[in-house]
Amino acid sequence: MVSEDFTRQIQGYGLTTATILYGLPDHPRLLQTFVWQNYDLAPRFPVLRKFLDFWRRELEGPLHSVTVAHSVLIKPAEFRSVNGELTYH
Repeated sequence: MVSEDFTRQIQGYGLTTATILYGLPDHPRLLQTFVWQNYDLAPRFPVLRKFLDFWRRELEGPLHSVTVAHSVLIKPAEFRSVNGELTYH
């Protein structure tokens, strides 16, 4: 059985990390950091956008800034068929 994460990587998803700075409702001058990580599609980042929409709608801490890092781990172009094997002694 193939893992869901591996299947997403084959479909072009890459590991995305977002560092989110948000304000504390009780202390508006303080910022807190939240690190979010998931597989997402660059450059539109639909999974991250869905998470940020949820944040704005459901959580009290207002967003200050979001920094995104994305790395493609496996691309479909990296898979090649091998027709032979060479042994070297």
